[in-house]
Amino acid sequence: MTEIVNVLGDEWEDLFPPVQGWLSNVRRIAPGRALGMSIYELLPLQTQCPYHFHYGTEELALVLQGRPTLRTPDGEVELAPGDAVHFGTGPEGAHQMINRTEEPVRYVVAAANSSPEVVEYPDSGKVGAGARGQFSSMHRVADAVDYFDGEEPKNPSTA
Repeated sequence: MTEIVNVLGDEWEDLFPPVQGWLSNVRRIAPGRALGMSIYELLPLQTQCPYHFHYGTEELALVLQGRPTLRTPDGEVELAPGDAVHFGTGPEGAHQMINRTEEPVRYVVAAANSSPEVVEYPDSGKVGAGARGQFSSMHRVADAVDYFDGEEPKNPSTA
């Protein structure tokens, strides 16, 4: 059966724990598929997620209501209802949505979901890696180790 979701409705999922400064409502459409879309309601004076970029997934945001501030490598710009913006892969596609207003902001994000995927968070020096439904891990880039760290050869001639 085809699911119909109204992007102006108020049906939300509990995907993230409530953390002050990062409060938003979200509803995923077609989760776990190659093409997905999520509806976000970013609450007043909140930030939707840490500044980040994807190595495999492109995203497209479309503002429905309110005036969010978009942060990119080019700086910050206030968006208006009807504004759409594409986030490519790699550092040039880094982005973050911020609500500096007293009113909720609503937007949709469509994504060509890649799996496996790697996401980098430049502000905190973190990197996340995951494969849909199989694996997810977050690390600090500063904690990187050598390729052979902790490995032992299994060839009997070198043992």
